[in-house]
Amino acid sequence: MQPHLPTAVTIKPAQEFEAQQSVSKQAWVASPQLASAGARNVGLDALRASLTLLVVMHHTAITYGAIGGWFYREVSTDRSLSSTLLVYFCTVNQAFFMGLFFLLAGYLTPGAVERHGTRRYAIDRFKRLGLPLLFFGWLLGPVTIAMAQTARGHAFADTLVKLLRDGTFENGPLWFAQALLIFACVAMLWLKLTPRLQQLWPGQGEIAPWPSNVAMLGAATVTGAVALVLRVFWPVGVNVWGLQLGYFSSYVVLFAFGCFAARHHWLEFLPADKVRTWWRVALLALPTLPIVYFLGRAVPGLREPVLGYVYAFWEPIVAWGVILKLLWEFQRKFTVLDGLWKSLVRRAYTIFIIHPPVLVAVALAWRGVPTNGLVKFAVTGTVTCALCFIFAGWLLRVPALRKIL
Repeated sequence: MQPHLPTAVTIKPAQEFEAQQSVSKQAWVASPQLASAGARNVGLDALRASLTLLVVMHHTAITYGAIGGWFYREVSTDRSLSSTLLVYFCTVNQAFFMGLFFLLAGYLTPGAVERHGTRRYAIDRFKRLGLPLLFFGWLLGPVTIAMAQTARGHAFADTLVKLLRDGTFENGPLWFAQALLIFACVAMLWLKLTPRLQQLWPGQGEIAPWPSNVAMLGAATVTGAVALVLRVFWPVGVNVWGLQLGYFSSYVVLFAFGCFAARHHWLEFLPADKVRTWWRVALLALPTLPIVYFLGRAVPGLREPVLGYVYAFWEPIVAWGVILKLLWEFQRKFTVLDGLWKSLVRRAYTIFIIHPPVLVAVALAWRGVPTNGLVKFAVTGTVTCALCFIFAGWLLRVPALRKIL
């Protein structure tokens, strides 16, 4: 969940909005630092960094019994309480966390194209997304595969040499960088070739009301319907060039919404009533998927295709509520970053890139210790986050890497 993740949002002075507050009396100014022009939205910075750690924990959960693709799986998915809880943890994460990354990335795209120009923006995207993707795909990915294969008795060096000799390219979690490169290219062409869309750029429009609840429900319904269609051709778990296209309907919708929302600064001016409404909807929706799943165990005819239908529409409903709630809470809580948070924000992207081999190494280090999967999940995930934080700090001391990461 991951990519040159957004690090700043350019904001208009608050005075420019005062005359427009009648547009939405329910709007809430995210945090005091928005009063100064060009201020960083540290709430979004902190959210991005927290999501990065959630990505690490997500992959740790797969290691110890959740469903999903990962380099090393120590515990197979079964019907144990530990595995069931980890499956649900990952299922909820999948509904919103990568989509939220795409939303934040889309939110910064129009302004970045305007400030830097198409050519410079394209170069920057290749440097920040393309180079890490190539490095991981050609080197770090094969290294992680070779490490994981040692659990099956294969020699690390022999496996790595074979993978490198065969030209193995493994994008791993850097699929996000790959997808974001594609999205950025489409956005650049769209903005370049469609003059009308230039008015979507920040600073060129007035604040408009957020979409209505009906519109948001319609977007969730369409997103779920498109997901169903995509999964007919590319079921969940099927990769196309390293991308699980079955999940991409929400990614496209949220990235596009982020681009459009930038004009109105919607992520800073969240409507309190919508945050409350959609958070309640998400809380009500959360238990429906496991209910259908367990009913499917008792009544096999209900499991397929009913579970797939419910899952497709459940995801965006949960995502809308969780995303709005997280945007609200993080911007309300964080008005300044210092200490550990400031370091974590700076290191988040590097942590995202390097966490696969670190996680696999930590898991392998104590795989012979018999203990509950939830305990291993908590310990391995915590240690991995800590080690990645340290290693990222070391890497960012290298000037050449600091310019990219």
